[in-house]
Amino acid sequence: MDLRTEIREFLSSRRAHIAPEQAGLPAYGSNRRVKGLRREEVALLAGVSVDYYVRMERGSLAGASDGVLDALASALQLDEAERDHLFHLARQSRAPSGPRRRRHAVTVRSTLQQVLDAISDAPAWIGNGRYDVLAMNQLARALYSPVLADPRRPANTARFVYLSPEAARDFFVDYDQIAGDVAAKLRMEAGRNPHDEELIALVGELSTCSELFRQRWASQDVRLHRSGRKRVRHPIVGQLDLDVESLELPAEPGLHLNVYTAPAGTPTADNLALLASWAATQQTLATELEAHNG
Repeated sequence: MDLRTEIREFLSSRRAHIAPEQAGLPAYGSNRRVKGLRREEVALLAGVSVDYYVRMERGSLAGASDGVLDALASALQLDEAERDHLFHLARQSRAPSGPRRRRHAVTVRSTLQQVLDAISDAPAWIGNGRYDVLAMNQLARALYSPVLADPRRPANTARFVYLSPEAARDFFVDYDQIAGDVAAKLRMEAGRNPHDEELIALVGELSTCSELFRQRWASQDVRLHRSGRKRVRHPIVGQLDLDVESLELPAEPGLHLNVYTAPAGTPTADNLALLASWAATQQTLATELEAHNG
């Protein structure tokens, strides 16, 4: 992932999203050759010279101050995720260029696994910005059984979404939205860690094997990890409409604790209890089988 190319494509794509009238500018003539704003219009809105903005859009953010970046974010009407992404790209531009960095496999501390196991009534798991599933409680393993069908470890939700699209469409009710979110969050992670070798390899694999991923990646959209709703169709208990809380772990930078819940008395809460009962039964059977074979 070339940083200058990332900057150029991100800024030009955001510029293309804004019509002059959205920015309070007159749209002279109906025969504009540029989709969205022209470079000189962005420069005017950001309070910088046209030459300076052109240099930035060509991939040179190293000398841009935070004030200039804030003005550019306002001119392009960036949302919170897009603004953060712009600052990540600028920060990487200022850093000394270096080789790809291979990150060692993250081992989740035993105390964090204890925390997961103590959450008995809700699926809970820990993941990173590459969508690797690093640790789960019993109910999360039961919930994500379709994702875990791939024998590769750590399991990876992005691979499931894009490389097992039929199974993923069956599992995720809102598959198209999920697919867009996954690509956008991966691009956000790429802005933070452009030299992460595992991330580069994952994006390369998805780009090679999935036309849908190539389209979503090319959109330049970015998203933050946030709380929300997720609807899944589980092969054992049917549809679950889940509330998702995604919490950063300050002591483990880059990791998130994800917990799925449902209000008491709802069909989803009842189905989660049924899934927990089924998972416990499966665990008991597995333990008995191990004891018998032993």
